[in-house]
Order: sequence, then structure tokens, then C-alpha cells
Amino acid sequence: MLNVLVTGGAGYIGSHCCKELYLQGYNPITVDNLVYGHRENVKWGSFYEADVGNPDQLQDCFAKYKIDAVMHFAAYAYVGESMEAPLTYYTNNVRNTINLFNVLLEHRVNYVVFSSSCATYGNPVSIPIDEEHRLSPINPYGKTKRMIEEILEDLDIACGVKFVSLRYFNASGADPDGEIGEKHDPETHLIPLVLDVAAGKQKAIKVFGTDYRTPDGTCIRDYIHVTDLARAHILALEYLLNGGKSTAFNLGQGRGYSVLEIIDKVEEITAKKIEIAHTNRRPGDPPVLVASNQKAIRQLGWKPEFSSLADIIRTAWRWHQKI
Repeated sequence: MLNVLVTGGAGYIGSHCCKELYLQGYNPITVDNLVYGHRENVKWGSFYEADVGNPDQLQDCFAKYKIDAVMHFAAYAYVGESMEAPLTYYTNNVRNTINLFNVLLEHRVNYVVFSSSCATYGNPVSIPIDEEHRLSPINPYGKTKRMIEEILEDLDIACGVKFVSLRYFNASGADPDGEIGEKHDPETHLIPLVLDVAAGKQKAIKVFGTDYRTPDGTCIRDYIHVTDLARAHILALEYLLNGGKSTAFNLGQGRGYSVLEIIDKVEEITAKKIEIAHTNRRPGDPPVLVASNQKAIRQLGWKPEFSSLADIIRTAWRWHQKI
């Protein structure tokens, strides 16, 4: 049984990935400092409470568990916050990742699956966005993700570390079994924010701009179920273990939904009226972000199973009613 270190494994996507690793015969070892992660999310495999920025803790963990591969999720991930506190993001996301890579090299671990982001692309020049699209991130968060990709590219050449960077679009939904789900503080993702209104926790959902060049005037995004994301990570690891070359893959549905379409679908599924508060556009919000997922389908054999927006929102709503 392979031991897979999962940094940030107590977080939203990391915990779903630990469950899929466990179900598919791997032994996940979660490393998390619990700043944003939740101890109760660690239900599959071992837990080692540590900070990726602490090399001594990492050394102890790698020695204790004889790590075979790494899935790296641990990062700060709020775009707006990164604009206000860029050094915090460069320190946590880049410097601490270099600590991890130094320990990884010392212990001769040669496989990394990296949690990247469509934020590495910046403002799109074509839709759908494929992996050949220019990489021009426009905020510190996206820049940190791209920097780590570049470091991995150098480690591949210099040290033989093989990696896959998975560039997510909008992670959404919750574990179909209801064991784990999305719980951020602060919450910035659209679907849980709309569900907060449906649950009576908030009075209205803010809609930032209704004058975009889209069919209904609101932004369009590509929503991908978190379980489909998790399964892609296992496929990416197996791709590397089978000799695959280092590369990047987009993870998205390949189609987009507008803010108002999300709200309409939440109303339909929850049977609750969603109050809307219209407000101004946010700086830096592109009108449309939609992935081309054909490379992942072709090379990883990946296919989203939760392919409808209704599937995504139903699982999120079941979880949301429990928290």
C-alpha cells in the first residue's frame, strides 16, 4: 500500500481526496496546521498536525510514514486577501512549499500532484481555456500557483521529480455520502453563499454586476464537483506511477453557468425564494471562465460523473443542512 502525503488534507478538496485515496487502496497521511482545515474532516488515513513551513516537522513526518508520493493542497486561497496581503501569500504558498520540496528531495520522493488553479491563466483571451492558453496571472494568489508550477518544472529537469499540476475551475458540491463538505470561514464561494440564503442564515445574495456581455448580464463560471476533482487526483497519481511525463491538466465541466442560473437552480432544488442584492462589479472579474477538459479526458481517462448542476447543488444542499 502506497503512503501518500496529503498537505492540507483537512481542508475542503484535500479531505475529499483523502477519502478517494482510501477507497482506492492508498494510505493517505494528512498534514495540516488546522488554520483553515477541520480536524473532523480527517476520517481516512493518519493525521500529522504540522505546518508545511516547519522543516523539522516535515522531516519527522516523512521519516515516520515512509512517504511514496505527495499531493500538495496546503495554501491560502482567497484572491482578494492576496491583493491586500501579498507577502503573506508568497510566504505561505511559495516559501513553505519550497520547504516541502527540500524535504521531499532529501527523502527521494519523486511524485507530486499539485493543487493549482485556473487563476494561473489570468484574463482569458479565448474560451474555452485549454492548457496551451497563455499563463498570465493577475493577482498574487494566481502568481503563487504559477511560481510553484515553475519550480516543479525545474525540479523535473534537475532532480527527476515528476509532477502533475491540476488547474481547477470552480470546485463545488459535497461528498455524496454526506460525510464531508464545504465549510470555509470566511465563505467566498457562490453556491454555499446562495445556500446560506436558502437556509435562512443570510438575508440576500450579493450579485456583483449585471452588465457583463453574457446572456443574462452576470458572470459565467465552470463548476466542477469536488468528488470529480478528487478522483482526478488519483488518476493523475496513477498516470505518474505508470511513467507519465510531467504536465498540467484543466479540471472543469467544459460548460459554464451564470450567477443567475445558479440562483435559479438553488431555488428549484431547495424550494426557497432567494433574495438578490444587486451591487457593482468586483475589479478583476472576467465575464466568462470555462475550461477545456479534453486533455484530462484523453490522457487521464477522467470524466466528470456529477455532470449536471443539479447534482452539484443537491449534494451541497444536503451537506449545508447539516452544518
